[in-house]
Amino acid sequence: MRYVLAMHVVAVLAMDGVVAFDLAVPGQVFGVTTTSGDVPLYEVRVCTEPGGARTSPFLGHMRVDSPYGLDALAAADTIVVPGHQDVRADPPAEVLDALRGAASRGARIASICVGAFVLAAAGLLDGRRATTHWRYAASLARRHPDVEVDPAVLYVDGGHVLTSAGVAAGIDLCLHLVRRDHGSATAARTARRIVMPPQRDGGQAQFIRHEDPEHGETALQPTLAWLEANLHRPLTLDDVARQASVSVRTLTRRFREQAGTTPLQWLSRARVHRAQQLLESTDLPVERVAAEAGFGSPVTLRAHFARRVGASPLAYRNAFRAR
Repeated sequence: MRYVLAMHVVAVLAMDGVVAFDLAVPGQVFGVTTTSGDVPLYEVRVCTEPGGARTSPFLGHMRVDSPYGLDALAAADTIVVPGHQDVRADPPAEVLDALRGAASRGARIASICVGAFVLAAAGLLDGRRATTHWRYAASLARRHPDVEVDPAVLYVDGGHVLTSAGVAAGIDLCLHLVRRDHGSATAARTARRIVMPPQRDGGQAQFIRHEDPEHGETALQPTLAWLEANLHRPLTLDDVARQASVSVRTLTRRFREQAGTTPLQWLSRARVHRAQQLLESTDLPVERVAAEAGFGSPVTLRAHFARRVGASPLAYRNAFRAR
C-alpha cells in the first residue's frame, strides 16, 4: 500500500531510556526527504510520555523535551518506535494503548532495533514475521512465542507493521519507507543527502559471524561492481565464479559471509532495483526494461518484480513515473 499525502506526519515515540541514535534516525531521513523541487514530504514529531524522557546512558542521560505527547500518535500517518535501554521492562500501559489505537485506525507502525519488543508487547507482532538486533533475537522469540523472529535480515516489511535490526538498519528501514511512499528516485536523493547507499543488500548474517578470512582472500566488492555493470547479461553461477577467480562453492560462501545472501539472490535483487530505476526514469517498454535489467522476458520480470516489490511493473510505473 502506498501512502501519498501532501505532508505525511511521522511520529517518533521517545520512551524513557530511548537510544539516542535510534531516536535521531527518523528525523535525519524523513526530515531531509523532499521532492525534486525541494518541497518537504514529511513532518517529523517526537512524542514523549508526560514529563518528557531521558536517553539511554550512552550519552549521559540527555533530556528529551517535546511539545508532543502520546496523544499526538493519534494524528500520525507513520509511527516509529526506537530502541530503548531495558528490553526486560514492560512498556507503560498508556504507551501500549496508544500504539494499539493507532494500529486499529490503520496507522503504519515501525520499530528500530529493540523497539520491536514494544510492538510485541502491544500484540502488534503476533502471528507476524519480525526482526530485531541479532543479539536480542532469541530473547524476543522466548518472550513472545507468537512472533516469528528472523535474526538474519536488516528489516521486515509486514505492510502496516515493520521492524528493523540494530542501529544502522533503522536507516535502511526509513529509506525503504521513503522508497515505498515516493519511489526509488526520491529514496536515492535522500540517501545521497545522508551519505548512505540507497539500498543495502544482504542482512544481519554478515554481522553475526566474524570468521577470519582465508589467507589471500579478497573483498567481494569488485565482484559486486562487475555484476552491477553486467546485469543485462544472462549470468550463471559459473560465470560469476569465473570472474571472481574462485570456485562456485567459495563464491557462495563469500556471498553468505560478506553480503548475507546467495549470489543469485543478490543478482535478482539488483536486477529488480535496476528495473525500478528504468521504469521511473525512462519511457522504455516493459519488454526493453526486462532485457536491460537482465530478466530476458517480461514474464520473468513480472514474476520477480511482484515478489520483491508487491506490484506489477506497469503499476509501479504509473505510481512513480510522473514524480
